[in-house]
Amino acid sequence: MKTDQFFHTRRLRKLLIAACCAGAVIAWRLIDIQLVSHQRYAHAAEENRTQIIYHTAPRGRILANNGAVIAGNLPAFSLYYMPAGRPPNKEYTDAFAADISLHLAIPEDEIFRKLNNAFKSGKATLLLSNVSPQKIFAVAELQVYYSGLYILEETKRYYPLGFFASHLVGYMGAMDNKSWLRLGGDADYRLNSKIGKSGIERHYESDLKGLDGGLMLEVDHVGRVKRIIKDNKWRAGSDIYTTLNFDAQKAAQDSIKKSLTGRGAIVALDPKTGAVLAMVSAPDFDPNIFAPYGDEEVLQSKKISIPEYNLAIQGMYPPASPFKIITAIAAAQTGRLDVHEKVNCTGKIILNGREFKCWHRHGEMDFMDGMAHSCDTYFYTLGLKTGASHIEQIERLFRFGRQTGIDLPFEKSGNLYGPAKRARNKTYWFGGDTLNLSIGQGELLVTPVQMAVFAATLANKGKIWRPYYIEQITDADGKNTFEAEPEQIAEAKLNDGVYELIHQSLKGVVDNATGRAAKIKGLDVYGKTGTAQNPHGDDHGWFVAFSAREGQEPDFAIAVLVEHGKGGASAAAPVAREVIKAFYGIK
Repeated sequence: MKTDQFFHTRRLRKLLIAACCAGAVIAWRLIDIQLVSHQRYAHAAEENRTQIIYHTAPRGRILANNGAVIAGNLPAFSLYYMPAGRPPNKEYTDAFAADISLHLAIPEDEIFRKLNNAFKSGKATLLLSNVSPQKIFAVAELQVYYSGLYILEETKRYYPLGFFASHLVGYMGAMDNKSWLRLGGDADYRLNSKIGKSGIERHYESDLKGLDGGLMLEVDHVGRVKRIIKDNKWRAGSDIYTTLNFDAQKAAQDSIKKSLTGRGAIVALDPKTGAVLAMVSAPDFDPNIFAPYGDEEVLQSKKISIPEYNLAIQGMYPPASPFKIITAIAAAQTGRLDVHEKVNCTGKIILNGREFKCWHRHGEMDFMDGMAHSCDTYFYTLGLKTGASHIEQIERLFRFGRQTGIDLPFEKSGNLYGPAKRARNKTYWFGGDTLNLSIGQGELLVTPVQMAVFAATLANKGKIWRPYYIEQITDADGKNTFEAEPEQIAEAKLNDGVYELIHQSLKGVVDNATGRAAKIKGLDVYGKTGTAQNPHGDDHGWFVAFSAREGQEPDFAIAVLVEHGKGGASAAAPVAREVIKAFYGIK
């Protein structure tokens, strides 16, 4: 009996010790949870019931000089799914995918894929961005049945003026690998970010973008949002005010669309500063097709077929008869121009057995007549008398063959033409080359923006300004972070009286001859028409001009190029007339 009692007491003691050890472990665990590691477990618990989503900042606006919004924003919504707890059953997910697909036209398999990603990651997953207000109202009703849905109000890019200055303003597009590298892998961008792809939208992306915010949301066990724990407010992008004259820009777009072919380019400048008052490349496009609501369907063919090539800064053409101004200046500078000397135009000139034609048989022509009627024979003769090397010097003085320096990517420099360049290339220069150079043909190529700068330089009598199109940039606090300062990059100094002589001759072109289509009552308009030879089809039409109110200094310069327009007098001058009238507010 004593032996049994001893063993029984011993077993009880062991059980008591084991129970005490277990109690001690439990007690220590409770102390650890409640006191020692409380912060760590509280944070983990917080993470288990919170979701974080990004809140895209409204993009800065782009405006014309009168405050008209060229690029702005419209309300848009992003639809998220908040996973919570165990994944729902198949019946739930099938119904969810069917309803969302019905309302937003998203393929069901894409919804299933996103739901699976949400369940695997446990994180809020974007189902669709840029949802229109009309569609989001219908989706909002589904929140009653599908608790994981969350709707976030944001904005999307919108161009209220449509085609207005589209090549200059540019358009938006989705982030890609190339863009990610270009932007330096900025942490404020994500794979679904929309960024500027061309024009101002691309070139001033860092100013326009703003700073995205974020929301920390508390969700319950079924993914329903209970409250906003933290709201890191976004900061809107900066507004960009352009130098574009609203009326001139609109008239430029409308008038070139109504031209003979509807193709070409227009650049208008302030000759006193170089500010771009209008810039058109036609055909143009509506940048809204690149910024649709997520529930809208935009044909891919529309995006692929847009004319991205900006003819205003990239299109290269022979300058044709407007280059006769350079020939005249070269002759005047070297003392070889006698304005009263007459040349008999028989419709052609023969040099070294080769015939060079004039576009008309003009008869006796002095300088004013030759310029007014754009007589090729007169300028063939003047070019031979002046010499190609002197013409090339003036060509260089006015910066032909060089970029204007406008702050846009991919600007072309054109092609300088002359005996010095030929010599550097170790090729010969012939008399026929001098004739072609004298009338702006041959290998000489220019862009419309170069011709606009040339017109502005003639208007102000020698100052060559760098063209610019941004007047100021204003941040979200209303502070100007940039203000334009006109930059004179060169000066074309001429002998006394030469600019006055050129002005007089160009006024005669508009008042009495080939430029009559640009004559406007109450204004002094100075211009030169031109027809550029085109081996690929109909000739192109040029009109280069500057203008002023009667008796005042010129304050508007313009270059118009109508592709395949056949002639500057018939195709380009009427376009310039409408733009000039709009600039001065003439109905």
